[in-house]
Amino acid sequence: MGQVVELEIPARPDFLEVARMVITTAASIEPTFPDERINDLRLVVSEACTNAIEAHASSGDEDKRILLRCDLAEDRVEVEVEDQGGGFELADLGDLPAVTDPARLDHERGLGITLMREVADETEFRSSEGGTAVRLVVYSTKRR
Repeated sequence: MGQVVELEIPARPDFLEVARMVITTAASIEPTFPDERINDLRLVVSEACTNAIEAHASSGDEDKRILLRCDLAEDRVEVEVEDQGGGFELADLGDLPAVTDPARLDHERGLGITLMREVADETEFRSSEGGTAVRLVVYSTKRR
């Protein structure tokens, strides 16, 4: 692809804004990338990093790191967020009620993966005992 930017941050919430800023600034360098798509990228990276931070916090591993790799191309930005948490199975997460279902109001959390899948043009999750890698691709023009 194109230029690669890598960032490693502590798995702590106070570093979330640093991750957002670095990735969106890198994407802003490409003049063909519209602000709307950069905002989409910011949202999905934020969700992936938040999940990684929470994975470390829940396992008591806040001293571990999160690696972000951003590959910039003229027509897309591909970001991979890797953590060292315990991993998870997508099938084990279960489905949330539809947003139109009143029972949805009982769920304050749990929209991150759904948002990533809806907003990014490509989303891939790889999980193991050693951690989770989330691959997100946002094209300059929405593909769906």
